[in-house]
Amino acid sequence: MKKERFGSSEVLPSEYVCLKGFREQDMAYEVSSIRIKDSIPIMKWRNKQISALRQNKPLTEEDQLTYFKETVRPQFSQEKPKQVLLRLTHEDRLIGYGGIVHINWEDARGEVSFLLEPERAKDQSLYQRECKIFMKLLMKCAFITLNLNKLSTEAYSHREFHIQALESSGFTREGVLREQTRVSGEWTDAVVASCLKSEYIQLIRVGKE
Repeated sequence: MKKERFGSSEVLPSEYVCLKGFREQDMAYEVSSIRIKDSIPIMKWRNKQISALRQNKPLTEEDQLTYFKETVRPQFSQEKPKQVLLRLTHEDRLIGYGGIVHINWEDARGEVSFLLEPERAKDQSLYQRECKIFMKLLMKCAFITLNLNKLSTEAYSHREFHIQALESSGFTREGVLREQTRVSGEWTDAVVASCLKSEYIQLIRVGKE
């Protein structure tokens, strides 16, 4: 496990200890633990895609660095963190991130998130393909490495291409939260979808047949 210094003399893990060195690849893509150096690129992506996020104003560098220092980094050393953020790279270049947030370890469930680099996200076909790759690798992390039982997510209805990517990855639509949020001043529904560990195992079995 790599360790590094961050804002103090204390040496801390540079990735989540609960992931046990998790790194999974699919062709030139790889998913692994988020890194502190990813904070500013992620901030820029989030500020350009606020309509897809639970974020009501642009982030500043100070906001982002404080969040990574005070919220993200301390959880690297926890066996049961509240969230596990993952980076997606293509040919070793960071192109996206997401993870499992609001983890309830007692009930073995968490909420999934995903954000792709803005320029790549403009191509809906590319977005769907890379979202599916990320979800495939994230599900292995969640269900095998972390031994969770259920992943859920909310997707805004104006992003149908994202919902389609989730469903083709193995998520099942559970329902709709009507007028859940405002997007560009308009009320927007949120689609709730989930995947169970048993369903993931079945997908893996079918894929091997």
